Amino acid sequence: MNRDLANMRRVYAANDLAEANAGNCPFALFERWMAEAAQTETLDPNAMTLATVDATGQPKARTVLLKGFSKTLGCVFYTNYNSDKGQELANNARCSLLFWWELLERQVRVEGYVQKLSEAESDQYYTSRPRESQLGAWVSEQSQVIASRNVLNEREASVAKQYAGLEALPRPPHWGGYQVVPTSIEFWQGQPSRLHDRLRFTLNSKENQGNQWVRERLAP
Repeated sequence: MNRDLANMRRVYAANDLAEANAGNCPFALFERWMAEAAQTETLDPNAMTLATVDATGQPKARTVLLKGFSKTLGCVFYTNYNSDKGQELANNARCSLLFWWELLERQVRVEGYVQKLSEAESDQYYTSRPRESQLGAWVSEQSQVIASRNVLNEREASVAKQYAGLEALPRPPHWGGYQVVPTSIEFWQGQPSRLHDRLRFTLNSKENQGNQWVRERLAP
């Protein structure tokens, strides 16, 4: 074992996570934590790891950006539907998300399933993006093997010429949004002695009980 890696550790003691402060609604708590992360973290507080499973059962993970969150929408992100993650989500809608906010010593895990956003919602976000990002959605056949960087450069020049007269590009049909509908949301707050705080909210959707969130404390 690499001794330097084995000896890497830190003492977590920035905050605590008590039931009285967490409340009974995971969406309200997440909104508060995200706002605090946006004020505290220096880079990409909305970055999240998206985990999916391919057709062979192999888990896959990558970082994407959260572009919206609410009780009705869940967690929203945008991508190429033909990418590896798009194909995996088409075959298995179950997925998980992971947020890590280092300076706040906080982690949030979201488990649930995806649904595609409407074309109108995807159109609205696409047209709000910088022109370079709009071009990129047309240029990149995401996850496909390409011969070199020059392939992308040539495609970009071609697409830019094709849409030179337009203020905003049309959204590619293979590009759009997903909403991750949560069924479980776990909040982790670092604590001394590795006795971390963990509160999990699980959706109870049993018949005649409605959609209610059950809060439980987990051992670290």
